[in-house]
Amino acid sequence: MDSLSEIIAFAQHHHDDEPLKLLLQQQRFPTVDLRLVAQQLEGQRQASAKWPTFARCADYFYPPRLNREQSSSEATALYKAQLFRSLGCHTFADLTGGMGVDAFFLSQQALQGDYFELHADLFALTQRNLQLLGASNLACHQCDSLAYLQSHPVCYDLIFIDPARRNSQGRKVAAFEDCTPNLLDNLPLLRSHCRHLLVKASPMIALQQALLQLGSVDGVHIVALNNECKEVLFLLPGTHPAPTPLPDPTIHCIHLGTNAPADFCFRPQEEAEAVATYASEVGTYLYEPHAALMKGGAYNLVSSRLGLDKLARNTHLYTSCRLLADFPGRTFRVLQPVPLNTKKIAPLLPDRKAHVVTRNYPMAAAELQKKLKLTEGGSLFIIAATLGRTPAGWLCEEIKTTP
Repeated sequence: MDSLSEIIAFAQHHHDDEPLKLLLQQQRFPTVDLRLVAQQLEGQRQASAKWPTFARCADYFYPPRLNREQSSSEATALYKAQLFRSLGCHTFADLTGGMGVDAFFLSQQALQGDYFELHADLFALTQRNLQLLGASNLACHQCDSLAYLQSHPVCYDLIFIDPARRNSQGRKVAAFEDCTPNLLDNLPLLRSHCRHLLVKASPMIALQQALLQLGSVDGVHIVALNNECKEVLFLLPGTHPAPTPLPDPTIHCIHLGTNAPADFCFRPQEEAEAVATYASEVGTYLYEPHAALMKGGAYNLVSSRLGLDKLARNTHLYTSCRLLADFPGRTFRVLQPVPLNTKKIAPLLPDRKAHVVTRNYPMAAAELQKKLKLTEGGSLFIIAATLGRTPAGWLCEEIKTTP
């Protein structure tokens, strides 16, 4: 059994089988490449949440696990497609195409796009999948995309690049100079072939250092999905037309997902000039910024712009006596302060269940949960943090907000 369509049919017939157990049955199915079947089963199960559009394509064949892990989700790809449209772009090149998620969703907003992938096996698989998905306005190129730019006088409205963030030992890296290709070495080439350059960086990248390295930046888009920081995107001007330096670009802290809280945008200079107010005690409500805002680092500005008191300089939680609607993060109602010891907690949580959150506290959440002899679950939260200079705890319930 060699064709992908046969592998897909076999995987569909064994849809409910566990991939690892199926791999042990090679003698039972000697003509079947069970590694590919397991790969397909894993991809199908991942796709329903990560790429629902691909999941609806019955003949889509999923690439190996590493390629899937490195790929954007559909939600974050759609955000980039929305940004592409807002810039008034019509043409694009995805220089590091991978399994084609970003290229496909960008193509839905484009007149024409170019997809590049260096590795032949992944290229062939993705080209097949993109044809199945009907991406007729995408030209696919199996080559070194940077070499292509060097030898072709093309100019795109937008170039998108997502350098590989693993070193030769397979370990994850974050800095631009450690990625492949080295973005900093190739910036002049990239910018000379586009109006806009969109760079996807590691969620772990140091923002201020990256801004210094890149020079002229139009904006930074930090994208979180379900309160996990997924992508940091740098939007740079190309040289068509010549860039206008922006020393203080806007940082967009974006949260995607169910009941997504409000987004928060600011300029670094605003944060530098902001003065936070500090709480002497916790009020009726506690607020925790979402993951994109935490990455953005507008800690003082959240206090001054939204009129909230910060618990301490290094405690990025906020409080108020009146409810602030549309806070960019999670909102909790404080039920009561609690001493963080098992004897005092026990009467408040008879089922011994709670979600534990720690911020600027001497103990990690899992360690505190174990100390308090609690299990994860229930509707209540124990929030432990430093208020002023004093570690403290509060029993809370989360207030669910509607986007």
